[in-house]
Amino acid sequence: MGSDADGFLLPAPGVALSFPRDHGAHPGFRIEWWYVTANLEDAGGRAIGAQWTLFRASLSPDPGEGWSSSQIWFAHAGLTEADRHFTAQRFARGGIGQAGVTARPFHAWINDWAMTGADDSADALDSLQMQARGEAFAYDLALTAEGPLVPHGEGGFSVKSPRGQASYYYSQPHYRVTGTLDLPEGPVNVTGTAWLDREWSSQPLAPSQTGWDWFSLHLEDGSKLMVYRLRDADAADFVPATHILPDGTARHIPDGAITLTPEGTAQVAGREIPVRWRIQWPDKGYDLHTAPLNPQSWMDTNVPYWEGPVTVRGSHSGQGYLEMTGYE
Repeated sequence: MGSDADGFLLPAPGVALSFPRDHGAHPGFRIEWWYVTANLEDAGGRAIGAQWTLFRASLSPDPGEGWSSSQIWFAHAGLTEADRHFTAQRFARGGIGQAGVTARPFHAWINDWAMTGADDSADALDSLQMQARGEAFAYDLALTAEGPLVPHGEGGFSVKSPRGQASYYYSQPHYRVTGTLDLPEGPVNVTGTAWLDREWSSQPLAPSQTGWDWFSLHLEDGSKLMVYRLRDADAADFVPATHILPDGTARHIPDGAITLTPEGTAQVAGREIPVRWRIQWPDKGYDLHTAPLNPQSWMDTNVPYWEGPVTVRGSHSGQGYLEMTGYE
């Protein structure tokens, strides 16, 4: 996730996203991901969070073929309840069929984990079936989009720093979810909402940026808010956002309009992690306070981070997901 992009392609403003092409892989860029977070509940109203992420990282600008492929694939899955958090990860080589992504029909897979689109969808991400499993959990979820794809930044060109680092970034934040979780005590039927993020770049962080605090929020008035803070050791933090109206219309919110402030911490895996937050957008009267479903939502993967469902109260109520990286 560093700033070295020698030989790789770089995002540029004014390049229109193209679908279904951009649902697939971009091997000329150094890193990208397909990332789903889901806020679920069972028949009794018990809140449960699910996460599915597939990453592609390139070791060289030359993608290579077969066993000589420079493409490395890895994936994370998480399942979070108020008193339990499960984590699993997978690794695979590119070029030999272990992992990959096709744009249409959409199919993203790594070993026995998969996210697969329906052949007859108007957009390749409109209808997905998503599976993953770990040692103590599994899930099989159906995602149906009820709104449009949303570009972030300026038409999908998402600036990460005043120094020019950027990515291509869009989301499908409008999923309704049904499916089944396999927990240690047995299967559980669930429903809920989900948010898919797609992002690719070759230098997504400036050298002094140490990590991010990222929110995707579904609010009860039907609107949605994506906002994140890129922490910087040498300069002010960078805080862009996207506000999405109930009809799917999206507005880019530039750096400085929204403030993210930690309100409470927890000891997590031997670290002090800010798990409660205040989100203020004075221009629109937003004053939100988030709380984690489970403060111990630590993804104990090779590159560890915090990620889990949150609830929202204050000027607006709702729920969503929080991801925090760089607290190592």
